[in-house]
Amino acid sequence: MGRLFVVNLEGKIYSCKHCRTHLALYEDILSKSFQCRANVFVGVKEERLMMTGLHTVADIFCVGCGSIVGWKYETACEKSQKYKEGKSVLERFKVSGPDGSSYWLNHEAHVGGSDADDA
Repeated sequence: MGRLFVVNLEGKIYSCKHCRTHLALYEDILSKSFQCRANVFVGVKEERLMMTGLHTVADIFCVGCGSIVGWKYETACEKSQKYKEGKSVLERFKVSGPDGSSYWLNHEAHVGGSDADDA
């Protein structure tokens, strides 16, 4: 894979909950056009049946510790889902928020991982 360089982001950031590597700026993650590029690498593409239909996705890994922190939509089979192509999703319970807090699940919350786990 070669040498990896970790980029330190400035401002309100989301970071890996395991190693605290910076992953995204607060302003970018709320954007509907979010494309995760800092301190992650993209895994192998695979087809997954998600809640919103069949998609080709690739897991996103933290460069600091190798943990899966989300996924990237490569292609969508349904026309109504094409807007997701090229966009990334960070899973809330795998990152720390801008204030350093972890997203803990309460007893009433749905326990699950990615969209694919729910299908």
